[in-house]
Amino acid sequence: MLAAVLGAGVLLGGAGCGTGAEARPDAVAPAAVAGSPAPAPAAAATVPEQRATPFAVRIPRLGVDSALEPLAVDAAGVLVPPGSPDVAGWHVAGTVPGEVGPAVIAGHVDSRSGPAVFYRLADLRPGDEVEVVRTDGVVRFRVLAVESVGKDSFPTQRVYGPTPVPELWLVTCGGEFDRNVGHYRSNVIVRAELVGDSTEPSG
Repeated sequence: MLAAVLGAGVLLGGAGCGTGAEARPDAVAPAAVAGSPAPAPAAAATVPEQRATPFAVRIPRLGVDSALEPLAVDAAGVLVPPGSPDVAGWHVAGTVPGEVGPAVIAGHVDSRSGPAVFYRLADLRPGDEVEVVRTDGVVRFRVLAVESVGKDSFPTQRVYGPTPVPELWLVTCGGEFDRNVGHYRSNVIVRAELVGDSTEPSG
C-alpha cells in the first residue's frame, strides 16, 4: 500500500495514503455531512448541481498547487483516497470549502515513485495559509493546528462533525510505517479557519 521512508530518503512500498481506514464520514450524525448520500464507490463521486465546485488547492509554504478530484466513500463508508499520488481530493458529499461546516481535503503522503502531494503536510504551522480555488473564486484559510493521531483513534466526529463556522481539514498519512500490514500507523491532520467571509475572484 504505502511507501516507507528510510534513512537516506529511499522509498519502498506501494500506492500511497489518503485518510486512513478509521476515517468514516458516515459514522457521524447525519447533520455532520449535509446532503451526504448513501455510501457509494469512489467512481460515483459527483458534485451536486448548483454548488460552487472546488477544483484546486494551494499551500504556499509547501509549494503545493494541486488540482482537486471529488472523493466518495466506499461500501463500508470509508473515504476513498485520490487515485493519483500527485493530486489531492475533496470529500464531495461534505461541505464545500468556504461554506459553513467541515470541508475535508485528503492526499497521499508518498508512493513507489517518491513523495506525493501532501508529503510535507506535517511541516505546516499555525498561521500558514491554504487557498482553495472554486468555480466562483478563491477562499483562503489560516492553519490553526497540526497534529498526528493513530489510525486506530482517528477523530472522525471532530473532523467530519457539524460546526457553526467554515472549517477546512487536510488529511494524509504519517508516523511510523508498519511493514507487517503495509501502511502508516498514523494520520497527519491539519485544521484551518476561513480568513474573511467572502469569496475572492480567482484571477
